[in-house]
Amino acid sequence: MTERIVILGGGTGGSVLANDLAGRLGPEIDAGDVEVTLINDGPDHVYKPVWLYVPFGKREPADGRRALDELIDDAVDLRIGRVSEIDTDSRELRFDGTAPTVEYDHLVLATGSTLKPEHIPGLAEGGHDYYSESGATALRDELLEFTEGEIVLSVVGTPHMCPAAPLEFVFMVDDWFRERGLREDVGITYTYPIQRVHGNPHIAEWARPIMEDRDIAVETFFNAESVDPEAETITSMEGTELDYDLLVSIPPHGGVDLIEEAGLGDDGWVDVDKHTLEAEAAENVYALGDTADTGVPNAGSVAHYQAGVVGQRLASEVRGRPATATYDGKTLCFIETGMDAASFVEFDYERPPSPAPPSEKLHWSKLAYNESYWLTARGLL
Repeated sequence: MTERIVILGGGTGGSVLANDLAGRLGPEIDAGDVEVTLINDGPDHVYKPVWLYVPFGKREPADGRRALDELIDDAVDLRIGRVSEIDTDSRELRFDGTAPTVEYDHLVLATGSTLKPEHIPGLAEGGHDYYSESGATALRDELLEFTEGEIVLSVVGTPHMCPAAPLEFVFMVDDWFRERGLREDVGITYTYPIQRVHGNPHIAEWARPIMEDRDIAVETFFNAESVDPEAETITSMEGTELDYDLLVSIPPHGGVDLIEEAGLGDDGWVDVDKHTLEAEAAENVYALGDTADTGVPNAGSVAHYQAGVVGQRLASEVRGRPATATYDGKTLCFIETGMDAASFVEFDYERPPSPAPPSEKLHWSKLAYNESYWLTARGLL
């Protein structure tokens, strides 16, 4: 009997896992004993970290986009369609429209994050972001026209994709205006919803002195409640009101609705065992990347490492062996500290991060990884 493995979501985690399984289970796939299906709601794979560079004219959105059928191994059945329902009792995925249902024996959810600026009144109308392609290009146009005034970078929603990106933006925009001789006329304020500048205390302790040296104002314990686009103000639940000339936000994030509708977790995040990545509310279901509620940052490297673990576990299960591979929380991340310098962190569930001293070498290492990312998506790196 053929074992049917279905992966929902063609981002980093889903693509890496699909290619991993194509190699790991090649003999079983060739013999017809295993089928691997990857379902995505669009034909393209998007590498979202590219969007950080778009506002500064360093990248184009197209640099972060490739056709999935060029990235995914031919042994994988790639299907483009929008899943409307997950039925974990009958082990079926149902689609919008007339597309037939897909049955599974093993399901992996890699559905990622979605932006929900509408959760904060006025944010969609008054704010910009670089967490979407359209947001990054619109922000680029605004920055090119901006020569004086106050920029407010407000981290509105946590958790969010790429936890270092808010710090990276304020460091980069500070450097960008300095290079153009405009920094004296441009104020920069950074807000964060808890009593430090980053969710991880070790990264926060490292970043705060850099912000002070760069004259980046900080408002912590600032939980955005509303934005007034006409008055150009953003107000927190704590009663603080900030004026802005350009508001850049990290909007609230959520998962896809069908996760919660399937009873797998709140807000579109799947409740999982943080080591095995197995869903707590259903058998034969895994989740990885942003979709998995493990408590670790929503970084691309996390999805990459988790895909390897899930691939090993699925291969063991298909072959009738105990699944022993576990995820230890490994995360690595480059952090841009300007237009030509970066830091680097690596940590896991047990070891805290210790950011490396910023250097031009690490900046170029990050750019080199961005260029070689497509080898990662293909399962080659």
